Amino acid sequence: MGAIPHEHGTTFRVWAPSAEAVALVGPFNDWNHESHPLSHETDGYWAADFADLGPGTEYKFWLDTPTGQLQRNDPYARQVTHSAGNSVVLDPNFDWEDDNFQMPAWNELIVYELHVGTFNAPDPEKPGTFYDVIDKLDYLREMGINAIEVMPATEFPGGRSWGYNPAHPFALETDYGGPQAFKELVKQAHRHGIAVILDVVYNHFGPGDLDLWQFDGWSEDNGGGIYFYNDWRAQTPWGHNRPDYGRDAVRYYIRDNALMWLEDYRVDGLRADSISHIRNVDGSEDPSRDLPDGWSLMKWINEEIRQRMPWKITIAEDLLGNDYITRMPEDGGQGFSTQWDSAFVYPIRHAITAYSDEERDMHAVAAAITKVYNGDAFQRVIYTESHDEVANGKSRVTEEIMPGNAHTWFPKKRATLGAALVFTSPGIPMVFQGQAMLADGFFSDDAPLNWEHAEQHSGLVQLYRDMAALRRNFHGNTRGLMGQYVDVFHLNNENKVIAFARRDQGGPGDTTIVIANFANQAYDAYAIGLPRNGEWHVRFNSDWEGYDEEFGNFQSTGTHAEEGIYDDQPYYGTFGLAPYSVLIISQNPQ
Repeated sequence: MGAIPHEHGTTFRVWAPSAEAVALVGPFNDWNHESHPLSHETDGYWAADFADLGPGTEYKFWLDTPTGQLQRNDPYARQVTHSAGNSVVLDPNFDWEDDNFQMPAWNELIVYELHVGTFNAPDPEKPGTFYDVIDKLDYLREMGINAIEVMPATEFPGGRSWGYNPAHPFALETDYGGPQAFKELVKQAHRHGIAVILDVVYNHFGPGDLDLWQFDGWSEDNGGGIYFYNDWRAQTPWGHNRPDYGRDAVRYYIRDNALMWLEDYRVDGLRADSISHIRNVDGSEDPSRDLPDGWSLMKWINEEIRQRMPWKITIAEDLLGNDYITRMPEDGGQGFSTQWDSAFVYPIRHAITAYSDEERDMHAVAAAITKVYNGDAFQRVIYTESHDEVANGKSRVTEEIMPGNAHTWFPKKRATLGAALVFTSPGIPMVFQGQAMLADGFFSDDAPLNWEHAEQHSGLVQLYRDMAALRRNFHGNTRGLMGQYVDVFHLNNENKVIAFARRDQGGPGDTTIVIANFANQAYDAYAIGLPRNGEWHVRFNSDWEGYDEEFGNFQSTGTHAEEGIYDDQPYYGTFGLAPYSVLIISQNPQ
């Protein structure tokens, strides 16, 4: 479909079942629809091959329809001049050089969500580009990040947007650098050991600069025409523009889009936006509003990806706690690899942003830590900040804690407490751009990150770097943080302290204990149970003054486990515990 360049020219193919004639027009023929006609194939498809047109050709389709003559951009356009401009025949050639990237296992991933336009924008008057992201790959690698999740980067109206209003779903945003620049980002990320996950939006298209709308002139009830539902099923929070998941051509359109990113652009995974609005009109669990065709479409796409490229990850944003989203298709599931987990972010954010310590519920924190889907700890992505959680009337965690004073002691201590739980709880940890450098306020597509914060808060960046190193077991003594097992064995809701064990295979160097203090209270010797005899070493203390000069540097040293049942464990030990702090402890491997 679309424009397919080859050695002797370009083949053009388009689906326009209501058209009575179709032609190719553009600057090459002075927009004359008589010189380059397309032939009708079957089932509303039109095609032609033109030897005189190659990569770089600007074009549109001219359609003669019962409602008049129309000019439309190619629905499959891989490149456009701008959102309201012309389609461009994309040059498919790109030198990937020695790219042979190996996707990390899910339990090794640390994801960094970023927005291209604001992540790194050297000129604040212009959105950042894919090349500007490349300039910060060293920073991300040094932080321990091994996957970036790129907010939607397909062509949208204008140069500034979150990206969740796709005008041309197959084309890369021109202001970000277009398709070749995106391929370069993928190649360079791979060279840095970083996977690339791309956000895709299939719950709606548009609404602006949307040539898909009434594409060939046909519609019912003033609906969107052939690419959209034309009845009550079209209704979404973003307009009456939900694709018609029951039409074969539309199903292939969306499936082709997903496979294009994974195959042609070599991205390592996809994050599907708000799939609750693909499987249900309202994004709810009301069965009377279900969209079975939407469910089966995403299931089919996941099956195709698993069959072709099983090492690539698919992430669902559903946020309704539904096990079937990440259950295998053969077991009735939709087949996503993992999903964003509201059962983690909501209670943990409440626990760290609540005004008083009395409001912090350790039972809710324990439930958030131990939540699991289908018996697999890594079928969920966990976080305290995402693009949704730091905008839409909400702010950065630090700003929520103390509005206008986000860089003071309380916000820093409690925000890092939450981040430490992200890195130590079972699941795939994710941080949002700027989180480590203490970005404040709220996310906006016209407010670039202030990279001076990375220098001003270099200690906090080091805190994230240290947590990532422990999470990925760089030092060989915290393998349990990559394991399936979790046990909250100490829960003190009165004093707001919780401790849990993480384990992969178990034993010294593997079993890892995490102690979190959710109160403004220090302890010189806080006792918890321990599963094994011997020396236990503090690998991480979030109160270290090296992370921030305002931190207390509270003394927290290792201990020798004493025999005696405590917290249903056979041994126990005591540790210095600072306010709003986390300790990570483990034993040396034998």
